[in-house]
Amino acid sequence: YLLTRKTITWFYEQYLRTSKDIRDPRYAPLEADDLSSLPPALVIVAGYDPLRDEGVDYARALIEAGNQVSLSNYEGMIHGFYLMGAVIDMANKAVEESVIHLKSAFK
Repeated sequence: YLLTRKTITWFYEQYLRTSKDIRDPRYAPLEADDLSSLPPALVIVAGYDPLRDEGVDYARALIEAGNQVSLSNYEGMIHGFYLMGAVIDMANKAVEESVIHLKSAFK
């Protein structure tokens, strides 16, 4: 998977000031009291990403709050695949999908 529990913990430590911040909605949007009235969202997850379920849960929470959401699950992909377009064709598809959604958001 390339992303280990140790690596995830390291990333947490880089942007959490204290352990209490783990419940701060700016860090953990699923902790927000209200997710309504947000702009349209594209949530891209990878099938072999340890954070996949969290991404799916976030997309579902946005939908339940009445937001427009597109959820794309790239089966067989690992965490960070999005940045590997030089070697993974699916990464380029994910980037293209992002471009389409961004262009749509700015029309």
